[in-house]
This record gives sequence, C-alpha cells and structure tokens, in this order.
Amino acid sequence: MKYLLIIHNNPALLGSLPKEELDAMMNAHEPFQQALKESGELVGFVALADAADSRVIRVLDQVPAVTDGPFVEAKEYLAGFYVVDCDSFDRAVELAGRMPEARYQGVEVRPVLAESGLGA
Repeated sequence: MKYLLIIHNNPALLGSLPKEELDAMMNAHEPFQQALKESGELVGFVALADAADSRVIRVLDQVPAVTDGPFVEAKEYLAGFYVVDCDSFDRAVELAGRMPEARYQGVEVRPVLAESGLGA
C-alpha cells in the first residue's frame, strides 16, 4: 500500500533554529532517501518552493480570482512530501517518525487511494 508522508513547515519555527541545526535537518533527507531506496519503499518525493511563491485561484461568480499564496492563513504550509510503498500503516508511521522534520513539527501520514504516474 502506498502512503503520503506530508511535510508541513512553520516559517517561524524554522527561522528560530540556528543555521547549523536547520542545515543538519535539511541534509538529513539524503540518508533518509537512501535508506528508503535500499529498502525498496521509496516511490518518490517532492520538495516545494517557498509558499510565498504560490498563488491561489478561486472561481468567484464564474471569474477566476488569483491571490498570493499560501492557500489559507496558517502558521504552517505544505513544504513537500514522500510517497512510500510499504506493508502497513504502522510502517508508514514508523518511517514518518524518522523524517528530519518529525523532531520539530508533525509529519502527516495519509493512505493513497488512487494514483497516476507514481510508478504503479
């Protein structure tokens, strides 16, 4: 079964970390990815640009309205995700707990119900 391991970033939290700690968190993704490749559980991953570079499109009265992102007023924003293929939800939760961000903020685990283009 495939699972999405969703990374939410909080700019205030990340901005409060010492540079060395932030760099260590970001650099920890490479060995995490390598371990998932070796176990055969990595389907793919996506790192997203800063939420300030996003736009939100809503159709109001049949007219598209474009505003600067992120999607909603929130302290956190979607920063990226991994797609893993593992034996159980418990294993996906275990993997999420190994992600560098899990030491600082929540990593959401969500089962994938349908897919296209994810190596199926």
